[in-house]
Amino acid sequence: MKTLRVHCNHQNFILHPSGVAYWEAKRMLLIADVHLGKITHFRKHGSAIPQASLHHNFNQLKSVISNFESDTICFLGDLFHSYMNNEWLLFKAWIETLNCKVVLISGNHDIIDEERYTQLGVEVLQEWEHDGFLLTHHPETREGVYNFSGHIHPGVQLLGLGRQHLKLSCFHWKDNQMIFPAFGVFTGNYIIKPKSGERIFVNTEDEVLEIALHS
Repeated sequence: MKTLRVHCNHQNFILHPSGVAYWEAKRMLLIADVHLGKITHFRKHGSAIPQASLHHNFNQLKSVISNFESDTICFLGDLFHSYMNNEWLLFKAWIETLNCKVVLISGNHDIIDEERYTQLGVEVLQEWEHDGFLLTHHPETREGVYNFSGHIHPGVQLLGLGRQHLKLSCFHWKDNQMIFPAFGVFTGNYIIKPKSGERIFVNTEDEVLEIALHS
C-alpha cells in the first residue's frame, strides 16, 4: 500500500488508501463512516449480498490497524448503520483484541445506546476539540480550529479518453476542514465538485494520490 503524508495545521498526517488518516504526533487513527451492520440490515430486507461480505469491514480494520502503532482509534461518526444486529457480536470480539483507546464521535446513524459502547470501553463524544483540531461527524466551520469530519462520503468522477469514467472515494481538503471518505463497504459516494483552492486526495485500491483540479 502506498500512503501519502500531508501537513495540516502544523501537524503531519498519513493518508491510507482505505480512507483512514494517521495523526503521527498523537499516534491516533481517524476513521469515518464504517456503517457496521449495514450488510446484515440489507440482507434482512432481501438484498442479495454474500454472507462472506459481513467480515469485510472487520478484515479491513484489522489490516489497517496493523500498519500503524496507535494509542487511540477515533471513529468520526456512523460506526454502526442502525440498530444492533449480529454484527455487534463481531464488533465486540474485535474490540476485545485491541490494546488502545477507542473513541466514537456520535453520528446521525449512531442510535445504539451509549451504555452499550461504554460497557466495551468505548468512549462516546458529541465532538472532540484536541490540539487545534475539531473532530466531528458533520462538517463544521468554527473559528480557531481545523475540522476533521465524515458524513458526506465524498467521491470524484474522473473522465478519460473515449468517454470512460471512474468514480473514486476521496479526502476533500479545504482551508479549514478536511472531510474523510467513508470507510465501510456498500456505503456509496457523493460526487463532489471541488472549488478553486481546495485539494482532492483520491483512494485507489493500493494508493492515495492528489489529483489536479481543472477550472
